[in-house]
Amino acid sequence: MPRVLQILNRFNLGGPTHNTAYLTRYMAPEFETLLIGGPAEADEKSSLHILESLGVEAMILPEMHRAISPWHDRTAFRRVKKIIRDFKPDVVHTHAAKAGAIGRLAASELGVKAVVHTFHGHVFHSYFGPVRTAVFKNIERFLAQRTSRIIAISERQKAELVEEHRICPPELVTVIPLGLDLSKFREEQERKRALFRRVYGVDDDEIVVAIVGRLVPVKNHGLFLEGLRYVQQHSNRRIRGFIVGDGEEREHIQQISADMGFSMAHAPGFNGHGFGYNVNGKPVVERANLTFTSWISEIDVVHAGADVVALTSHNEGTPVSLIEAQAAGKPVVSTCVGGVENVVEDGATGFLCPSHDARAFGEKLLRLVEDDAIRGKMAAKGWQQVGERYHYSRLVRDTANLFHELLA
Repeated sequence: MPRVLQILNRFNLGGPTHNTAYLTRYMAPEFETLLIGGPAEADEKSSLHILESLGVEAMILPEMHRAISPWHDRTAFRRVKKIIRDFKPDVVHTHAAKAGAIGRLAASELGVKAVVHTFHGHVFHSYFGPVRTAVFKNIERFLAQRTSRIIAISERQKAELVEEHRICPPELVTVIPLGLDLSKFREEQERKRALFRRVYGVDDDEIVVAIVGRLVPVKNHGLFLEGLRYVQQHSNRRIRGFIVGDGEEREHIQQISADMGFSMAHAPGFNGHGFGYNVNGKPVVERANLTFTSWISEIDVVHAGADVVALTSHNEGTPVSLIEAQAAGKPVVSTCVGGVENVVEDGATGFLCPSHDARAFGEKLLRLVEDDAIRGKMAAKGWQQVGERYHYSRLVRDTANLFHELLA
């Protein structure tokens, strides 16, 4: 039985954890898999509950950090080399930048048969200045020469890697989209919708616009706020905005919200066992036109309660929040960056606009808020768009075929 070592940057909420968890759980017994990775950062939500729900155990490497640190990175490199010597994998499969550098260098040095790396996103624009970005590109070009195959999670991402940033030749890249378990976004939607709206005091005639993700600069929450303000200025509908997630930009985003004149509410602590509404069924969050919820594990409840889901990123790989939203039958409005155009059918399941055009984003959002018929039409097509294409069984099948090809 071939052995696979899966190496993840860190176990924080997002697509990479889902990806590695499903590969670890469902590639057995065809492959024996060991999953390792770093812990979530202090300002991030841990994703270990995802592994636990699938019965997957992972080895945590405390030395693996997001930031560049010569001491920690050298220690992590030595630790990974020892794991490779002990586990003797036939395939080392790395995910995201830090794990990709440490894991591929270690695997190459020790002569592992097949070395695979998945780009879940990249840092080639909208993260750093031109000098630092050029350094990272050169590092990735160097690492590509020590990689048996690179996995891009969308056709658009492959084009960026090959044509735009010239990281590697096209024959080195295989496109394998993310795979998720989307069934919970189809189940008990009426009950979940009622629960969400009761907890947050959302009336039946109010339109909920939600954005889900880390509060970090690349997610561009300022554009979301500008769009929300535009809608409130041009619509007579009652609008409620929800920012779901947390991160280093929280205070800055709250300050922008205050400067724009939003009334804000903050959700109470969330215990992971359901929403904390009181015994009388009354809302526990004060009413406001913008609510910060921090992290919510039951994201299917959020999507059930929302009417429109937004994404405003400068840069994306494959946005899990938009896949989940469409699975739940929610229309989306998003910036057209990275792999978004491969996830959303513009005009059919949502609207796309440039990442720098606040007016266009506001107008698209306004159209979804104002037109109930368009929202209903787009909602009906969401599952057709993502249901089969992003199912974990397809991810597992495609990845297993790739591994067999490389080992042969």
